[in-house]
Amino acid sequence: MDLEKIKELSDFLKETDITEFFYEEDGLKLKIRRGPCRPAVSEAPLHTEAADTPRVSLSETVDEDKYVAVKSPIVGTFYRCPSPGAPNFVELGDKVKSGQVLCIVEAMKLMNEIESECDGEIVKIFHESETSVEYGEPLFQINPL
Repeated sequence: MDLEKIKELSDFLKETDITEFFYEEDGLKLKIRRGPCRPAVSEAPLHTEAADTPRVSLSETVDEDKYVAVKSPIVGTFYRCPSPGAPNFVELGDKVKSGQVLCIVEAMKLMNEIESECDGEIVKIFHESETSVEYGEPLFQINPL
């Protein structure tokens, strides 16, 4: 199957109500999914925020040099809560301790707890739950105490 056929198939699926399509031919497997991507490890959806919720911060006009950025150590999927229906690990304005779990980043079906690097206050949360993050990408900003 060449790229042009895949594009035609994708365009066709956009015109229909089909949300998932699987095709296999001569060892080639193609899976097309529309809509929000769900992790393979969870049957039930995790708690999500409204799609139009902007990234949150206490102050947009702050000196960011004084803050500690907690960055993703791996490429994966960011989760703010430990399981579906559970409260988020932290919220904006929460006081945190060094070593406290802030979130989970799932990579290759492994759940990796991301901990605070210092005592402080959460001043910015960069991602919504169930979004993809890259290596080195900031997840939180903490105002150290």
